[in-house]
Amino acid sequence: MSYAVEFTQGAEDDLLRLYDFLLNRAETLEELDVADGAVKVIRQATLSHLATTPYSYRRVGARSTLRELIIPFGTTGYILRFEICSPELVLAIGARHQREEDFY
Repeated sequence: MSYAVEFTQGAEDDLLRLYDFLLNRAETLEELDVADGAVKVIRQATLSHLATTPYSYRRVGARSTLRELIIPFGTTGYILRFEICSPELVLAIGARHQREEDFY
């Protein structure tokens, strides 16, 4: 079984916020590449993992369809929150850095 994976506007906004944060911290050309790499890794992990095995990731709260994917990157990583909407669709609903406060 394969799921379609889509990003909500909120998840897209989170990716842009994470990208801007890394760009603003960059002091070298290599660090500029880190911002591109982070967003690329998040998107690739989301599409590859959630399209096939969304139920294998940790649950969030009481609903079995609300889950989180941990995406390693460098010495830390990112957390992507997603909702399994149907047997055909997974929605990425938010992303944050592991050192950020919890989702809002």
